[in-house]
Amino acid sequence: MSTPKAISTARAEERTQRTRSSGAWAIALVALLVVTSLYMIFLYAPRERVMGDVQRVFYIHLPLAWNGLLAFAVTFVLSILYLKTRRAGFDRWAAASAEVGLLFTTLMLLTGSLWARAAWGTYWTWEPRLTTAFLLWLMYAFYLLLRRYIENKDKMRLMAAVYGIVAFINVPIVFMSIRWWRTLHPVVLKSSGFQMEPEMVQTLLVALVSFTVFYGLLLWERARLAQVEERVERLRERIREV
Repeated sequence: MSTPKAISTARAEERTQRTRSSGAWAIALVALLVVTSLYMIFLYAPRERVMGDVQRVFYIHLPLAWNGLLAFAVTFVLSILYLKTRRAGFDRWAAASAEVGLLFTTLMLLTGSLWARAAWGTYWTWEPRLTTAFLLWLMYAFYLLLRRYIENKDKMRLMAAVYGIVAFINVPIVFMSIRWWRTLHPVVLKSSGFQMEPEMVQTLLVALVSFTVFYGLLLWERARLAQVEERVERLRERIREV
């Protein structure tokens, strides 16, 4: 006859197996989407008349920027939920989203610099979009440092949630900077629609979907890893007490 402990262990193993299976399917889906995006970026989309093949960086740069802002918006919402409920799970997912968002924002700044060198003749210029985006990167880098260097967990989560809400103020500023101020960045989506060839629009949309799904996968995996890290930390504390 099975004991309650054996039943609990069997159920935990079953959940782990289901999670691994779902993760494998998610990775396969992301791989398929990324390969499709790369095919469309380099072989399907037409060559831009002015910038040539360098313009293809745009199909990677814009999805990176979009998902960076999306990730910080998720952190904003989850930070509010944590302040309302004080549930550690919301804080864990908020931190995971901020970490993934910082990764996407870093890659966005790098690809943007490469594109700027070809289009503007310089890797960097302190125009409104670049300046606000760099400030956004600094703000969320500090968010992650804040979480690392405050030892008291409850205090850290509280301060991180408050900071995650305040830091979000810069997200709409980054998004609207090309409309509020004179900037070198082009406005891709105007009131009349996309100012591109149909094949370019299709490629951009597929890339946006692919990178958004990729963001979701990274968020899921990072949050799961954070949960494991918390369990390991609790076990270490118990061992110290013994």
